[in-house]
Amino acid sequence: MGNESYAIECRGITKRFGTVLANDNINLAVRKGEILALLGENGAGKTTLMNMLSGIYHPDAGQIFIDGNQVSINSPNDASDLGIGMIHQHFKLVDVYTAAENIILGTSGKLKNKKLLKEEITELSDRYGFNIDPDKRIYDMSVSEKQTVEIMKVLYRGANILILDEPTAVLTPQETERLFVILRRMKEQGNAIIIITHKLNEVMAISDRVTILRKGRSVETVNTSETNEKHLTELMVGCAVDLLIECPEMDNKEKVLELYHVSVINPDGSRALNDVSFDIRSGEVLGIVGVAGSGQKELCETIAGLIKPNEGTMLYRKEDIVGKTPAEIIKMGIFMSFVPEDRLGMGLVSGMGMTDNMLLKKYNDNKGIFVDRKPAKELADRLVSKLGIMTPDTDTPVRMLSGGNVQKVLIGREIESNPNVLITAYPVRGLDINSSYMVYDLINFQKMKGAAIVYVGEDLDVMRLLSDRILVLCAGEVVGIVDPKKVTKEDIGLMMAGKKLAEGVGAYEQ
Repeated sequence: MGNESYAIECRGITKRFGTVLANDNINLAVRKGEILALLGENGAGKTTLMNMLSGIYHPDAGQIFIDGNQVSINSPNDASDLGIGMIHQHFKLVDVYTAAENIILGTSGKLKNKKLLKEEITELSDRYGFNIDPDKRIYDMSVSEKQTVEIMKVLYRGANILILDEPTAVLTPQETERLFVILRRMKEQGNAIIIITHKLNEVMAISDRVTILRKGRSVETVNTSETNEKHLTELMVGCAVDLLIECPEMDNKEKVLELYHVSVINPDGSRALNDVSFDIRSGEVLGIVGVAGSGQKELCETIAGLIKPNEGTMLYRKEDIVGKTPAEIIKMGIFMSFVPEDRLGMGLVSGMGMTDNMLLKKYNDNKGIFVDRKPAKELADRLVSKLGIMTPDTDTPVRMLSGGNVQKVLIGREIESNPNVLITAYPVRGLDINSSYMVYDLINFQKMKGAAIVYVGEDLDVMRLLSDRILVLCAGEVVGIVDPKKVTKEDIGLMMAGKKLAEGVGAYEQ
């Protein structure tokens, strides 16, 4: 019999995938009315463990208890019936449906009349302090509103054990605080909450206890009030880690890339980018922030030659590159290195191993009909060593690696190319704290070599430390370019929502 004071308890959970031991005798327990943070490096086993609790995988060994009773979770329906709901980082909503239609999707709620259904959703909203219009369609919602619908979906199904995977990854500071208010209210209502995040400041702000996984094992559970960020990092990594982000000052900055009045029009006639103008200089990190869907992706793809702007001019060292393909840009002697947002969509070939994915970048360098794989193999081995990539070997398909390790393969390959202009979109998304700091160091190394770096990111604390300037986008428009040393995180959050700062406040001095 499990401990009845725990809403959910895992004992000795073990899971293998072929020769890979993903979870090794893991123990974890969450009390009713508690928020437990789950921390661990990439490949530590967090996602595998949560997938077993949500019914996607089944453990090879070990026991799971709900309210003191041993259970078997063989499917997501089993998990739902037991009161377990998981809110994924990538939302599973139908865009053309309303909030109410998404909430009842797959339940008996669709058999109820609209008035009764609206009353039930309103009661749920009042109980937890949600602020959602049941008749609003998903495609008209902000990211924060979509997340609220996801939470309401699992609560409507009776969930009292909630698992949230990187819930603040794409939220502004103000939206994050609103989410935390909701989570605290859910905790007060007696729900058990597990939150997976790499943001240690949020762990300290929202959790009651923290369970740390390392290399597939649970190493320790600590009370949040009795620990700090440095101690948690050491538990995750197994040794002391320097949590310092540098922003080296560089001299003789020349304008490398200039954009003037660039606009990109979507097929439906809306503007993904509207009259965007800025420059980026050698030896500089230009941070770009905005809520999800503000034009960051389109901006990166336009600079990299993947999208042709409908209006405007782009100059690389005074030469116009508008309309040139990525291959033509490279032939001009311009080397842009692009880390896309969707790493397995357009960044890497999922069915190939590391070596062949390295080879893709250098394929045109081969002379003759035979392909020399040796340099690509050496680069892959070097990245495994430098970035601590967890893979059985460099020929294992990258789709078999954890999300964080896939990201290491991609960012490592791009940075090792020694670009003149490095365009990075969310390079540390999904990376653990140790790997993230490795990437910051690599970016600074390229900066000191004179590269001009466009860094699209989500963590405003990091952006303010790493960037020389920060450009804020909202709905495809530049709200402003600020000096990160002269503005607060809250100032940037307001700009992300479209509010311009008072004239002269935080403005970058040219």
